[in-house]
Amino acid sequence: MSCTLLEFCRFQDIKSVRDFLFLHLKEDKKDTDNELNWEKDDWGAWDDAGIKEPEDEESSTNAQTTSWFQNCAVSLSPTNDLMVLAHEQKAVFLSPKWRTNDKGQDEMQYSVTWSGSLNVEEGECVSSVICIPLASLKRSSTGRPDWTCIVVGFTSGYVRFYTENGVLLLAQLLNEDPVLQLKCRTYEIPRHPGVTEQHEELSILYPVALVTIDGFSLFQSLRACRNQVARAAASGNENVQPPPLTYKKWGLQDIETVIDHASVGIMTLSPFDQMKTASVLGGFNTTIKSTPPAMSQYITVGTNPFTGFFFALEGSSQPLLSHVALAVASKLTTAFFNAASGWLGWKHKHEEETLQKQKPKVEPATPLAVRFGLPDSRRHGENICLSPCNTLAAVTDDFGRVLLLDVCRGVTIRMWKGYRDAQVGWIQMVEDLHDRETEKGNSSPFSNTTCPSRVAQFLVIYAPRRGILEVWSTQQGPRVGAFNVGKHCRLLYPGYKILGLNNVTSQGWQPQTFQICLLDSVSGSVKTLNVPFHLALSDKKSERAKDLHLMKKLASLLKAKDANQENLSKEVKAILLDIRYPATKKQALENILASKRISLSSLNDIVQSLLHHLQSQEPECVDEGLLQLCINQVKLLHLYTFISKLSVQDKGQELPLSSKELSTLLRMEEEEFFRIQKLLKTYQQENTKPAVRFSEDFDKELSVGCFLESLECEKWSITVKKIGTTDSNALGNFIFWKFLCGESCMSDLCETLKAAGFSPQQLLSLLLSVWLSKEKEIVERMEAVHYLHIMLTFLSSLKGAVDEAWDVQSVSPWWQQMRTICIQAENIGAALLAARVGYSIAVNHNSILAIENPAAANTEIMTDSWEALSLDMEHWILVLKQLEDCLILQTLRSIRTNRSTVPTTSHSEPLGRLSVKALLEGGRGAFADSVAKWVFKQNLTPDILIQAQLRHHESMEESVNADHRTSSSSTCQQTGMEHVVELLRLAYERFPYSLEPDVFQAHCCWEYVVQWNKDPEESAFLIRAVDHLKSIANAHVQYGITLMIWNTFVVKRLSSAAYLMDKVGKAPKDRLCRRDVGMSDTAMASFLGSCTHLLQKLMEADISRDEMKKPLLDVEDTWVSVEGPTSIVELALEQKHIHYPLVEHHYVLSAILYGIMRFCLKSVKPLALFDSKGKNAFFKDLTSIQLLPSGDMDSSIVYARQQFLFKVISAAVKALPQAPKPSEITEEQPMCMSEKDEDWPSLAVELAHQLQVNEDELRRYYVCELYNNGIDQLGEEAIFQVADKEVLASQLLVLTGQRLSYALLHTQTKEGMELLARLPPVLCTWLKAMDPQYLQNTDVPIGTTAKLVNKVLELLPENHGQYSLALHLIDAVEAMSLS
Repeated sequence: MSCTLLEFCRFQDIKSVRDFLFLHLKEDKKDTDNELNWEKDDWGAWDDAGIKEPEDEESSTNAQTTSWFQNCAVSLSPTNDLMVLAHEQKAVFLSPKWRTNDKGQDEMQYSVTWSGSLNVEEGECVSSVICIPLASLKRSSTGRPDWTCIVVGFTSGYVRFYTENGVLLLAQLLNEDPVLQLKCRTYEIPRHPGVTEQHEELSILYPVALVTIDGFSLFQSLRACRNQVARAAASGNENVQPPPLTYKKWGLQDIETVIDHASVGIMTLSPFDQMKTASVLGGFNTTIKSTPPAMSQYITVGTNPFTGFFFALEGSSQPLLSHVALAVASKLTTAFFNAASGWLGWKHKHEEETLQKQKPKVEPATPLAVRFGLPDSRRHGENICLSPCNTLAAVTDDFGRVLLLDVCRGVTIRMWKGYRDAQVGWIQMVEDLHDRETEKGNSSPFSNTTCPSRVAQFLVIYAPRRGILEVWSTQQGPRVGAFNVGKHCRLLYPGYKILGLNNVTSQGWQPQTFQICLLDSVSGSVKTLNVPFHLALSDKKSERAKDLHLMKKLASLLKAKDANQENLSKEVKAILLDIRYPATKKQALENILASKRISLSSLNDIVQSLLHHLQSQEPECVDEGLLQLCINQVKLLHLYTFISKLSVQDKGQELPLSSKELSTLLRMEEEEFFRIQKLLKTYQQENTKPAVRFSEDFDKELSVGCFLESLECEKWSITVKKIGTTDSNALGNFIFWKFLCGESCMSDLCETLKAAGFSPQQLLSLLLSVWLSKEKEIVERMEAVHYLHIMLTFLSSLKGAVDEAWDVQSVSPWWQQMRTICIQAENIGAALLAARVGYSIAVNHNSILAIENPAAANTEIMTDSWEALSLDMEHWILVLKQLEDCLILQTLRSIRTNRSTVPTTSHSEPLGRLSVKALLEGGRGAFADSVAKWVFKQNLTPDILIQAQLRHHESMEESVNADHRTSSSSTCQQTGMEHVVELLRLAYERFPYSLEPDVFQAHCCWEYVVQWNKDPEESAFLIRAVDHLKSIANAHVQYGITLMIWNTFVVKRLSSAAYLMDKVGKAPKDRLCRRDVGMSDTAMASFLGSCTHLLQKLMEADISRDEMKKPLLDVEDTWVSVEGPTSIVELALEQKHIHYPLVEHHYVLSAILYGIMRFCLKSVKPLALFDSKGKNAFFKDLTSIQLLPSGDMDSSIVYARQQFLFKVISAAVKALPQAPKPSEITEEQPMCMSEKDEDWPSLAVELAHQLQVNEDELRRYYVCELYNNGIDQLGEEAIFQVADKEVLASQLLVLTGQRLSYALLHTQTKEGMELLARLPPVLCTWLKAMDPQYLQNTDVPIGTTAKLVNKVLELLPENHGQYSLALHLIDAVEAMSLS
């Protein structure tokens, strides 16, 4: 295993981040896009001489657009939960989120969570930034990161702390010079007892000063500030005065310039170094304390010296110079009390106001002289990076060198050349103790897992000018990895983890932190390095490295194509024997066994050679695990070879058994066997689907690799591993299928399996798995049942199958396992045959036991024993009945009808296969629900279900006459559904309770409603659901299903439709309907009609259920043990009583909405037709008592209701077909309303009663509208429903006058003028006053008008004022008809 560079995250849109931070690059990008637009370019000449090379322009443009990443201040949290990019005043915060890329794969991407400007003072810019995760103090997540603080240093000297959302927590001016660098050190558990425990610290570098902030106090202050900011935001007070930080400030002396620094931490001198230092500084007579002082070590890089080492005394230890210690203590005390005064609130209010107005006071720095350094006047240091164990540091300079520095000794121990502008980082790897194995196995001194793990450090160098990333082993190790990564990347090495941990919290949970990562500004990827520990070992002396090299060579050999098997076997054998580590050798052997390119003979040879090699060595030098593995694999290879030879052998064809012999074998009557066989053939025909199969899929033998992976060999037995269904079927097919086809010898196979030591239970599972997977072949070749009977008999005779000492009063575990497999199977046909075979063998076995124990028959417990034996048989009989029932249901669900249009097929999911277990766990409604899904899939009407139910009753009743049966059969034959009806009849026969008509119709209704809810555009689904609902005979079931549909699916959409129509004041357009209701305008009209019918059926069922009893829901005896969720019908019977007036109230609204949508009425607000009480009662629970309108309604509302009903009647009459000509009217074809539409006039009259509108006025209006539209035939029929016929006659008289006025005055014919002159003056005057423009149909024959005049004359009494006028009209009409 070698170094790997893995991508773990990616920028979602890095260009937008660049454009935000660098606005000029965004403008350059636009110009570049315009210049590179091929439509605007001048193509010029096609020869090479006319083409200008744009290399210089492109290189300059690319340099500007790709070098921006190097000019940013970048920081990534070690926990990878936040990244910050800042430039000048702007900053962008990014956090990783899981997103789907263009290829449809999920990947982690950095997306912008906050962006803006961070500068507070004018002219200041961001100079450094760092992201520090803070540990959580909660008990449930102790030691884990809670939130991340962003620390930003500015050129003004300010250091500000922010939350992940850009909220300022704390700001403090520590020095007036620009901040050069921010670095953090977090707690690390000491690897050895003698190592000094390092404390957490934040260090801030200025050009002439170094400020350090204790990690614990910083952690507490940041938590307090965050809580204070949260409280202020919650209370609305944004004036939060954060407390100042306590810090130490050191003035760096005796150094010219400082560029970067590293805080090594607290160190303690050895006694020799202590005496040496004291002698140099104090002379011969200096005094030395017994305890060496603790000092904080700091290293700086810059110029003069190139590298400087500083030491500051810590704690109460005596300093090397007493006056320095006093000065340091004085300065630190002053800084602490100044900070504490603000923290504890000692300052007065006017002092705080003064401080806010003035610039904060900057404390002077405590002088700290350089102890020693690396003087090199020509060399300028650029960067220093401390190793994780604080012993080494990597330094870069302006000469293109990378220097490795020994921190303790202060000397350079290695140098790399040719790395200009290099970026460095460290990776620390811990050895896995399990890898410490030698050739002698447990005798190795490193085999003890209690010894500490070794740690290796690797230096990572990124050379941007060469675009290469290198990994070097320290201190004098070679290069162990190199990657070409591009020239525009950024190497990030945090060097810290989580702030706020200690020796207790850091042990409970290991934080998932990265050590180093590489950011690519071109591709936007973020990658991390993975370096194995063994690369730190010496190449010449590392046996493990040699083994890994051999593993690579072996992998390449196994991947080689068209390799010679003989040569391949020799090379693989040689490599395997050369590997020394047992763990590596074991891994190599596993890879060889799993390879598909090595033949079986070669595998045998390789494993045998390794086994002989191990056995030839001394026992104490051989790894027992590897030896046992070889022995086991040899045994498995021999087994595979023997079974393969058995499969190749041809036993010869035997004569198939007859039906009588098979029925005897299965202990069945011959008639029953024929019935099962016929049912299986029908099942097979319906389940056979055309499919494409390739030649390699036929008789594909199990590979030796899969065989070895599926089995596990122990000393005396072979067990089958926990493998998937596909692998189990393949293994069972390899062992048993040839025998089940009669193509292999039974005795040889049985002896082989018995000698191998297989568990009978596992062999039974494999046998049944291949039996169930080959259902199609088995049903076609029934003789396979005979071979299954033989193999099951053999398996039952094995030791451990059927226990001879088994208690006869309990169920046999062996047969229970077989029954469980059959119950769980979805291939019902094969499972039924297997259960039949198992039942036959179980009966034979029990008979043999009874013969072998004849004394048991003479005892007093004989009766109990035979009952116990029959108990096991009863389980078999029950399973057989359940499988047969399930087979009938599966056959029914597999039928595909030949109906011309099946609109539901594209909307429903494919029907899954049934199993007895699924039905037992699906509850009482599982049977009806499974068939209801098939009914929806095939779009069967309720009439077909009723026909099947009638057929079932006909077959049950012997006294039914033949004529009725013949008519029912002929109806089915005409519809082409004879086969479907017959299978439905059979299902009704097997499930008389579960598929009871009302229960079945209820489940079909619910299925259609569920599918409609998934796609509301398919209004036909809801219409069909209402049809099924109407087919339910029991009012209790009908009531409950209706109420559940209303509450679950309808009420929310109906309320949305009502409020939408009331808002727009008319029938809404398609766009609004889709937005608010979720369906089109046409679908919404149909939906409102179905709602009206639904509420109507609810009211009818509520009235009818008082007259009948609730149905008794029962289940068949075969399925008494069914468990699962409550069925739909059971829930329906538990529904509460409704408040009938409230349902009626909703019914009126639904009908009004339906009328508006059906006829696209305008200027109608449906909710305005109700008062405030009526509006408040809408869409409340129908079982609750609501305050409804009572008494007389306001006249304005009643008038609005009447006008609405008039609009509905007018629109309904206009929608009727126009009156035919007199020659087309016959007695055989009377004119009537369309059956597909509502009887809107009758519905309007029904609504009038609820809306307190005069019903007789609506009837008269309806009659007048019919005559007005020229539909006189329907008008004559509607007259009989009018109560006040005198008023109606007056209205019809006016309408007659309008017709005659149009015929005489508006047509302007000569005959008409002459006839008008002969009419009485009174009549002429009256006709001229009539306005025919209100007539909807003026093309009415004069004979039809004559009938209308006669009808008016009949309705008018003789003493009526207009009676004489009607007589004149009769004369006029007769004269017009004669002319």
